[in-house]
Amino acid sequence: MNKVKYLTCKIIIYLFNCLPIKKNKVLLYSYYGSQYSCNPKYITEYILKHYSKDRFDLVWAFTDLTSQNSIDDFRKVRMMSLKYFYELCTAKVVITNFRTTDLFIKRKNQYYIQTWHSSLRLKQIEKDAEDSLPKHYVKMAKKDSLKCDLLLSGCKRSTEIFKRTFWYDGEIFEYGIPRNDLLIRKNHNNKEKLYKKLNIPSENKVLLYAPTFRKDNKIDVYKLDYLKLTEKLERKFGGKWVVLVRLHPHLIHKSSELIYGSNMIDVTSYDDIQELLLISDVLITDYSSLMFDFALTNRPCFLYVPDIDTYTKKERELYFDLEQLPFISVKSIEELLNEVDHYDIEVYRRKLRIFLHQIGSFENGYACKYLAERVYQVCFDEMRSVLNEAV
Repeated sequence: MNKVKYLTCKIIIYLFNCLPIKKNKVLLYSYYGSQYSCNPKYITEYILKHYSKDRFDLVWAFTDLTSQNSIDDFRKVRMMSLKYFYELCTAKVVITNFRTTDLFIKRKNQYYIQTWHSSLRLKQIEKDAEDSLPKHYVKMAKKDSLKCDLLLSGCKRSTEIFKRTFWYDGEIFEYGIPRNDLLIRKNHNNKEKLYKKLNIPSENKVLLYAPTFRKDNKIDVYKLDYLKLTEKLERKFGGKWVVLVRLHPHLIHKSSELIYGSNMIDVTSYDDIQELLLISDVLITDYSSLMFDFALTNRPCFLYVPDIDTYTKKERELYFDLEQLPFISVKSIEELLNEVDHYDIEVYRRKLRIFLHQIGSFENGYACKYLAERVYQVCFDEMRSVLNEAV
């Protein structure tokens, strides 16, 4: 952003920050406005379902409003527009899943909820990964943490990481992650709707391949033998299989080089990864935190990590040795096929129970409820106290 535009935005913010805060207004956005997804989405949908429509004034910010035309349950604004700054400056509660920039100048009576975007993570983050992060990001992250009033945690291990690495010493909300309620509170109707949305035959089973991002943008590391893999899955678990491939958005222009065949669907541009996890019978990932979300389903998860040595040297170090995890990790296609062939679901689930106990999981399917109650308290407690004094 050039200096003139930046200064103009600062002046607009200064003026709008002089206006009254609307007590019941909640502004939300996910991944800097690029998606309707993650924790902000699920807290929104809980509020819409369990509170009267006039109770909260929900406003979502998007970079592209045309891509969200099908959503009409709340007001929408375009990121960085004049209307966006007005809504941001006059909202009582701001909820996001990523760092805010200098263009969120938090007011004294505003309440900022940082939901983050994982319940636990394998890759090191923030202060632990400071040497591998861009300097401008570190500077922004430190400022963001000073603004934060509430940080969500999915487990005790995650809380420990946040306390050490997030440049934050405020309240940590240890009630689970809203987006994981979907995975715990399994709903057959949701699965049917998603199958139809993705044109998946109802009798098919689903393999989701969702690898994380590499800085070099090369795709060789993502190549799997999908034909042999689905044949193995059919012999091991029965049924016909469809493969969903979700690459990082930075690789969307290269997905056609990896995704081919009648039983493969490119879901790289699909906003809500949680919905894909819900309908998946097996997950293959690598260093993504998705593994910890998917663990809540008790379904098989494999880690395909052919570049483990170079990744930990050039990209990020890890919080866990892969051998400490309940998931089977492999370095080659041959290993992967062999592990599928000899997979023991009971052994996996036993390891999973031990692991979830070790990390102290808070996930119980009620994270949205608890967070919605906090939002209500923040928005209306002051108003309620005034009424009580009048009585």
